[in-house]
Amino acid sequence: MERINKSHPEEFILLGFADRPWLELPLFIILLLTYPMAMVGNIAIILVSTLDSRLHSPMYFFLTNLSFLDMCYTTSIVPQMLFHLGGSEKTISYLGCAIQLYFFHIMGGTECLLLAIMSFDRYVAICKPLHYTLIMNRCTCILLVATVWLGGMTYAVSEATVTLHLPLCGHNTLDHLICEIPVLIKAACGEKGSNELTLSVVCIFMLAVPLCFILASYASIGHAVFKIKSSEGRKKAFGTCSSHLIVVFFFYGPGISMYLQPPSSISRDQPKFMALFYGVVTPTLNPFIYTLRNKDVKGAWGNLVRSVFTSK
Repeated sequence: MERINKSHPEEFILLGFADRPWLELPLFIILLLTYPMAMVGNIAIILVSTLDSRLHSPMYFFLTNLSFLDMCYTTSIVPQMLFHLGGSEKTISYLGCAIQLYFFHIMGGTECLLLAIMSFDRYVAICKPLHYTLIMNRCTCILLVATVWLGGMTYAVSEATVTLHLPLCGHNTLDHLICEIPVLIKAACGEKGSNELTLSVVCIFMLAVPLCFILASYASIGHAVFKIKSSEGRKKAFGTCSSHLIVVFFFYGPGISMYLQPPSSISRDQPKFMALFYGVVTPTLNPFIYTLRNKDVKGAWGNLVRSVFTSK
């Protein structure tokens, strides 16, 4: 590995799939197709949720925030991945790596907490319908979203800052497609057991605790749904909640497998495929999961398209 006589390298060499170059072109094409799809899908959800007055409810307020998060989340890594996979240059500057590290983990941490808030919203809507408008008023929703963003930023800034201060002993090669905390910890030299332990403990609160909260919320929701006498009401409740649960498992599954184990025990290819999954696949699928299983969003989108063509 290249060695330099500085406390931090000027740039990092990202190995990516250097040992399997035949993978680079297919992955480049996939990213080139899925990235615009993710952006268009999430922009569409933001537009219909904002422009259609029937969707001005807490659920769609949180969904709008989720779509905005997904756009920022995937944008923090995909353009750099495309540059890496499509060209001969396999490096990223130290500053670029630091910026990516902060933004990627701010968006990821915030989304972990936002999905828990969305499950709480569904719990109140189904289990406490008479108190829903009182509990989930506009001020409460704004406060919850602000708290979620603050929590995500606190996690990312603290963990990324500590990670960037780890000694690299002149090593500037990362076996990854992007800059990510576990991979940087693994690449560091010297004693790093305390950093691994801290990351695991923090991620228990950022991943495991929200996931347990979500599962508990949906256990209560499931119990309440079976008490609904109307089959139409049960169907609508299951449709809304199942969409959210699909998103939850797509996001938390890879995240837990990556962050709740010591970075030193992570296999060589795991970070690359996990980053592709929760950084690219999930943001691309989220708009389709919510729209295909949600009559309100599909109806609002149809009304918006018709109004555009009618005005023309």
